[in-house]
Amino acid sequence: MAFRRLKEISRVLPQLYSGHSYQLSRQYFNLLASHLNPSPQIWSNIHRNLLERGCHAQRFSTVSEPSHEPFPRSDLLSFIESALDEPEGPYHCWLNKTKDSKELSRIDGVFLVLAGAFLEDSLKSDRDPVIMFEKVKSLQQRYPSLHVMGFQSGSSILSDAVHSRLLQITMMEYITFPILLSNKNFAEMTDGACYILFKGFKNSLHYHEWDVDLGTIDKAIKNLNVQHNENPKLVNNLKSTWMKQTEVIKEPHAYSSLRNMLLYFPGCISVDESGNRIFLSDINHHRIIIFDGNGKILDCIGSSPGFEDGEFESAKIVRPAGSFYDAAEGYLYFVDSENHAIRRADMKKRVLETLYPIDNASKKSDSLWSWIMDKLSMKRDVDIKSDELNSESFLFPWHLMKSLDDNLFILNRSFETLWIMDLVSGVIKEVVKGFPKISEFCGQMILEKTSLLKQMPCDWLQQQSNTIYSFERIQYAGLMSSLAAFQDYIIICDTVCQTVLKFNRESGSISSFHLSNFGILGLPYWVSSSLERVYAAGNVLSGVHADHVQCFSLLPGNIDIQLNVDIPEDTELVEPLQEGCVWCQARGAAAELSGTESRVASSEKVGVSQQWYDDLDNLAFSAPEVELISEEEKTTTSDGNLKEGRVCIDCAVNTSPGTSEVVVYVALYLKLKRNQNSVEGSKEKNAARIADILNPKRNAEVGTDPCVELLLKSNSYLGDFVIMKPLLVKLKFDCRDHPKAADNSKEIILTESSIEVNVSLD
Repeated sequence: MAFRRLKEISRVLPQLYSGHSYQLSRQYFNLLASHLNPSPQIWSNIHRNLLERGCHAQRFSTVSEPSHEPFPRSDLLSFIESALDEPEGPYHCWLNKTKDSKELSRIDGVFLVLAGAFLEDSLKSDRDPVIMFEKVKSLQQRYPSLHVMGFQSGSSILSDAVHSRLLQITMMEYITFPILLSNKNFAEMTDGACYILFKGFKNSLHYHEWDVDLGTIDKAIKNLNVQHNENPKLVNNLKSTWMKQTEVIKEPHAYSSLRNMLLYFPGCISVDESGNRIFLSDINHHRIIIFDGNGKILDCIGSSPGFEDGEFESAKIVRPAGSFYDAAEGYLYFVDSENHAIRRADMKKRVLETLYPIDNASKKSDSLWSWIMDKLSMKRDVDIKSDELNSESFLFPWHLMKSLDDNLFILNRSFETLWIMDLVSGVIKEVVKGFPKISEFCGQMILEKTSLLKQMPCDWLQQQSNTIYSFERIQYAGLMSSLAAFQDYIIICDTVCQTVLKFNRESGSISSFHLSNFGILGLPYWVSSSLERVYAAGNVLSGVHADHVQCFSLLPGNIDIQLNVDIPEDTELVEPLQEGCVWCQARGAAAELSGTESRVASSEKVGVSQQWYDDLDNLAFSAPEVELISEEEKTTTSDGNLKEGRVCIDCAVNTSPGTSEVVVYVALYLKLKRNQNSVEGSKEKNAARIADILNPKRNAEVGTDPCVELLLKSNSYLGDFVIMKPLLVKLKFDCRDHPKAADNSKEIILTESSIEVNVSLD
């Protein structure tokens, strides 16, 4: 009888509940029915309570009225499961997750959730979020098949202010995993931030200790994988605490348009005062920019994210942080944070090498085969002494100092671990845990570096309060790698305004560096895919958006191309376009010509096969990166290429009969024009305009863009904010056969053509 009534009630439930709430209520009914046999009066009470809960669920169907009552523990897993395929809903939205992302599609996999660690008001006073982020990121790198995500709940979690703060955290901590935001409250959150581990949304394990040993979570993940993995060798192959990243490096999805800022989280700096050089770690651009005291860029270390030694143009690093220059040796030592490595740059030879971890292949051959293996990313054989992952593992180093006895003091951002490394051999001699013990070794050095902050304005230090950390008696210790004394100035990184400041110690004035000579930076790695990736994966370029595509039907021969680019009316070029900011590539039955070659007719037809063999010869027997730069960047630019509101770019190609394509990549560095009639009150308009240029597809009607909120926090004049505007133009040619001199003659007529292509960036 009781079960019959239960069945009747269940028929009514779909009218009272919808979606997830209905499913949960059915689960509660089944649980009661399987264990209890209540009286009719009890069923009446249950029915009445469920009706009340149904009205309650219907009342909170909008974002404006979030729930404040904690939900049961089992509800969190069900909520996450229901939100996996929904970008946003009445109770949630995803941050750092693309719409077509499939990284969380397998609900039967192993999930690691970092919950409640993204906002200060949800953390207990003794919990450092940096430690928690580092642990989760290390496990994410260690286990590529592990589903890692963040979770944050709260009544105001969907507000613009919270999104702006989360944007800063994503930039600062380089969070690549998606974060689920909910305006509901859950029982798991009552104890503060925690780690939640589960498989198939069942039997979750909770670790509420922020300082829980990394090995404990690592062991639990191993157990889940071993129990349900038919191939245990796969798990054993993932034990390494460091892994050569041969695939495309994963980067944060949230507001990826911010990469088009000139600097993207410039966090650390060091100087060579005698050589008038400043070394800036442009952290999220994965490069070190070298410029002089006037802001002229002299050189750049790093081409794209990855792990590869070699010449500066081809070397790869991931989030370089603290550095110092050894004038006696001419080396720049720096931390390669996300690769868990220490790198050393020979500034005279312009070559980057790895000091730690030790490379077993250091005694490599200089043969051609060895060079080919290097280029195929099969060269590194890193010596890993331990497969165990624990709190002493060399993970996410950040600060770097040289001791008086020629040791390297390496600290992580949380100041919880100090690694003492031999400068010559790269061997870690000692690991020190806890800031009290660390201060015994290098506390005085930290105090000396941070003492320069006493001269900085208090309002500026308060502005940086969300991006720095203080430890015990050393205030603003987190800024120790972000400043340096240089001549009469204090040079300091400003991660709020995304710029570098110089503070005059005599006058007390503070100003921003105006960088120049952007051609040295070359074409940013995120603008185009390298040639090796094009051939490794045929459809890799299918998703690349072209700003302008145009087709031409011409006779084969020399073709002069003039590309006219109209920049937005309210912007201007920071400096005349340089040759290094333009890259041109000819594909198919075409070859690019230099400025002098384009003026001289050639009787030689361009064959695709011959061109392929020529490229192969250049690849095998010449210095690859240097030759590519000198041969491919033939586009002619000069100070005269800038007209009023228009940039003119000239290039030339030689075509043969058939189809071909010319791809032109351009990196334009823009800033807003100074309006004589504008006042400082228009800062909101300037911020919105910069956000539009960074992300033309943004929806300005839905709330305040977090990017705008970030720009409004800057105390600097936004008219000096430099934006890198990428431009991709594809020109397709269909060339007929060469015309002949006479009907019976085998001689061909060489033709010369010229085309003009107009492109607008508006």
